[in-house]
Amino acid sequence: MKTKHDSLRNTLTELFGTGDFTCQPVSGGDINRSFKLQVNGHNLFMKANKVENLAFFSAETAGLSAIRSTRTIRVPETVAVGRDNQYGAFLFLEWCQGSQNKDFYENFGHSLAAMHKADTSGTMKGFGFPEDNFIGAGEQDNTPEDSWAVFFRDHRLRPQIEKAGSWFDNSDRKRINRILDHMEDYLPEPDFPSLLHGDLWGGNYITGNDGEAWLIDPAVYIGHFEADLAMTELFGGFPQRFYGAYNEINPIDPNYRNRRNLYNLYHLLNHLNLFGGGYLSSVKNVLGRY
Repeated sequence: MKTKHDSLRNTLTELFGTGDFTCQPVSGGDINRSFKLQVNGHNLFMKANKVENLAFFSAETAGLSAIRSTRTIRVPETVAVGRDNQYGAFLFLEWCQGSQNKDFYENFGHSLAAMHKADTSGTMKGFGFPEDNFIGAGEQDNTPEDSWAVFFRDHRLRPQIEKAGSWFDNSDRKRINRILDHMEDYLPEPDFPSLLHGDLWGGNYITGNDGEAWLIDPAVYIGHFEADLAMTELFGGFPQRFYGAYNEINPIDPNYRNRRNLYNLYHLLNHLNLFGGGYLSSVKNVLGRY
């Protein structure tokens, strides 16, 4: 895949033999504009953003590639990424529009568990990722660490806490310091590192063209698989048969329940920093539990 194009029409001409296309806005999240493109009998999903935000799409491409390389769970094919005077930065993805198979959530659980058990040694040693990326519109620091607890403390919670500092009173800060000072007591080192989707809520999987769950909008890094599971439960959770199937392939420690809210504190802090005080009570509730 050519990863840097300077014209949308030239890109389409290179790919499909013509730069003529129709463009229809579709739903696709809060950060980017989303479109269905039809060109020379082909359908594409296009994301667009400001030219200066091309890094969003470069990071997404790397994340999709990392997931695809595990050969465990599908992601849409990345067709091209570039920038255009009219549309700004753009990303072309395979168009997906399927109907769920009967065993959709069981297969989803099995596939995600397999992804979490895939060997990560070819990507890097330890926890993190070879490059930084984004969690929503926020920057995500993936500086490698040998310890999972250290990585989660210094490159997940601490940056978000520093950004959110003006929201906290003295009692909040005491709770925060206690959590940060005792992170090794709260988070055990995993038996093996896992490639994580990183932002796995209900809006970040789709039904693929084969009727199975496909992952989209990754914020990948290597960490403890429990962090992905925690995110699936933050906004209502997935059907129980998903978790039962996951557990068949990659058993979930019963004590995970004691850590789930701490993992999700990262996402709640990120939402507080991106969207404002509507998430403050949820953040304080988690702080009070530790």
